[in-house]
Amino acid sequence: MRQKTRKLIGVIVMPVYLAVYVLVMMVIGAGLAAREVSEGVRFAYHAIAGFAWLPGAMLIIRWMVRPDRQDGSD
Repeated sequence: MRQKTRKLIGVIVMPVYLAVYVLVMMVIGAGLAAREVSEGVRFAYHAIAGFAWLPGAMLIIRWMVRPDRQDGSD
């Protein structure tokens, strides 16, 4: 697959990934709010959830910008 095609796919996949991630984290956060957990637990959750999307996004971006093969086979 050519880099141009991977970038097109990545531009479509990244917002979908982020939207699903945000919705899942909102459901979990709402569950924590309903249970009336301590402020420390809420802070830890928000800190972790705020950065946990990065590894998935980095994998998508790394795949998108990977150079094309020179031998012409994909």
